Amino acid sequence: MTTMTNASVREFKMPDVGEGLTEAEILKWYVQPGDTVTDGQVVCEVETAKAAVELPIPYDGVVRALHFPEGTTVDVGTSIIAVEVAGGAAPAAGAPAAETEPASAPQEPQEPKAEGSGRQPVLVGYGVATSATRRRPRKAAPEASAGQAAVSVQAELNGRTPAPEPVAEPAAARQRPLAKPPVRKLAKDLGIDLATVIPTGPDGIITREDVHAAVSATQAPEPEVQTPAPAPAAPAAAPAPVSYDTARETRIPVKGVRKATAAAMVGSAFTAPHVTEFVTVDVTRTMKLVEELKEDKEFSGLRVNPLLLIAKALLVAIRRNPEINASWDEAAQEIVVKHYVNLGIAAATPRGLIVPNIKDAHAKTLPQLAESLGELVSTAREGKTSPSAMQGGTVTITNVGVFGVDTGTPILNPGESAILAVGAIKPQPWVHKGKVKPRQVTTLALSFDHRLVDGELGSKVLADVAAILEQPKRLITWA
Repeated sequence: MTTMTNASVREFKMPDVGEGLTEAEILKWYVQPGDTVTDGQVVCEVETAKAAVELPIPYDGVVRALHFPEGTTVDVGTSIIAVEVAGGAAPAAGAPAAETEPASAPQEPQEPKAEGSGRQPVLVGYGVATSATRRRPRKAAPEASAGQAAVSVQAELNGRTPAPEPVAEPAAARQRPLAKPPVRKLAKDLGIDLATVIPTGPDGIITREDVHAAVSATQAPEPEVQTPAPAPAAPAAAPAPVSYDTARETRIPVKGVRKATAAAMVGSAFTAPHVTEFVTVDVTRTMKLVEELKEDKEFSGLRVNPLLLIAKALLVAIRRNPEINASWDEAAQEIVVKHYVNLGIAAATPRGLIVPNIKDAHAKTLPQLAESLGELVSTAREGKTSPSAMQGGTVTITNVGVFGVDTGTPILNPGESAILAVGAIKPQPWVHKGKVKPRQVTTLALSFDHRLVDGELGSKVLADVAAILEQPKRLITWA
């Protein structure tokens, strides 16, 4: 450990990495007590109700203590790591405020307040959090680590910094393994430490196959030990058969995105009175247009699919019926009509269902909308969707057709007034120009908040979307 003179200890607090979030779970620590850190270095990864985020430390120094183990949910504004800073330097601009104490003062771990103990401070601009920190059981720490921690604390009380205990640890263990967020999520779910995985990807990146290989290695059977046959003995009762039946159920902690989604859906279902209407439509002409646009040079390098034209059809329908793009202000008892459309697209990701949105989708041309949709989907699949990308949505599309589902009754995204579900597009017998012919058909379902959207308005919007998909030239005539 580096000895520092004129040092002070600064407490780095859990920041609000979203918009008004009150807590986050510590997924992974990338540093340990005694490590030297620099301004901007990532020290841990946390998961909020919206996204997984890496936290950089805002100053240089030596880590003195980690106040919470991995897997702990911590309130915003609670100190999570103590760093000894040389010369008492102020934290970097924009960093959360931190308390400064002499290096000789004992540093007590910042424990969360007990239930009912009062209000806890959070970052400026977000008020205070009234809920107590909820903590999961601590992981058992090795005896050696506990002993080293005791020595470190005692040395601090005596006003000196101890020399580090020699540890037989490879240098690579100090470095963060290279892996994409979905691979990290897979490793976490399977209980695999990425530091023990041998990477085979380019530039030393760990792949999903590497994680599965590590799982197979840990589950390899023990070599069978040959023992001498016992001497003949009196016949004994046959042993009971050994059962290899493992756990009959699996318990999955409800946290992060899944926890937030569950709370939001329950709140939406029991707050906004939902109404769902359905329409089945012949989209044969739309499917032909999709194939034509794929050959158009304006869409070179862009992904063109039915969802693109469905999204554009909904935007046109909203322009013709702007009152559908609104929200309900309970406190003011007002309907707030939005003059912009932040179009949400429900996406299934390794972390759960998320709904990022395309900002100002109403102002985009069809090629621009195609580009935005492609970026939204690829970012979501990589697990890199930012919290800001999931805020401020006004209306949402959920495409259940990709799973072969005909239709559904979608629940509103909280704060929005409508959500359009798109079913599977498949050939069906259809009466076309007086004859029964095979046509490409789908079913649309529109759920809306009946407090601000009556049956007439909801029906007009759904009918407009269906009419455009049946005759896509209306994208021009109704524009």
